[in-house]
Amino acid sequence: MVHQQEAVVLRTWPVHEADLIVSLFTRGHGKIKGIAKAASKSRRRFGGALEPMTCVVANYAIRPRQELVRLDSCEIITSPLSRAVDYTRAAALAFYSEVLEECLPDYDPQDAVFRLVHSVLEHTTTTNVWMPVTYFALWMLRLMGWMPDILHCTVGGEPFVGRPAYWHAQADGLVCAQHKRLASSVLSAPSQAMAVRIFHRPLAAFTQENWSSACGVDLRRFAVQALERHLERKLTSARVLMKLSG
Repeated sequence: MVHQQEAVVLRTWPVHEADLIVSLFTRGHGKIKGIAKAASKSRRRFGGALEPMTCVVANYAIRPRQELVRLDSCEIITSPLSRAVDYTRAAALAFYSEVLEECLPDYDPQDAVFRLVHSVLEHTTTTNVWMPVTYFALWMLRLMGWMPDILHCTVGGEPFVGRPAYWHAQADGLVCAQHKRLASSVLSAPSQAMAVRIFHRPLAAFTQENWSSACGVDLRRFAVQALERHLERKLTSARVLMKLSG
């Protein structure tokens, strides 16, 4: 059966001489993988539509008892290359791609995630990277069901109420000073408040705020650690972002 779906390209792998395997996050079917025959040579069918994080209309056929769909063509809706790309923005786009590729199961539509992706792509520019990256990381944790209570100690249930919280790379959740483990990392009270704001406001509400690379850095580190803990693997793109933010 042939389908036409709005989708976001996540990544590609070369196979054979000119074919590509393409991972797509589609609105109607969730994450799928397809074979794009002669994609490296066919500008008419694909052109620059297979760059990671390109929003496209994908035409593909799901074949019985076949793991890969047949990807016939893609038409660009928006491309990340249509705006200026510097190293930091490229690292952010790679982070979105890697997190989506690793977190999303195949053939499981996730409309809330799909809307989140479009929002962060719209707002990720060379002058505005850290706010959408932070927003994306926290909301992916929440939408995957992995976000712990940001306001209360996981062990004793005490509210943090303006006090720092602590997290450890080998444990889930946030704890108070009384229950913290050795070599724990700190999540500041302002970053806790920032997380609460993020979960109650759309991304567009933050566009007028001046987010430097230092803003929310402890919150991003916590979110990345939580993602990696649940995925049971390190996120290569996250390491790059952490180096850039200091």
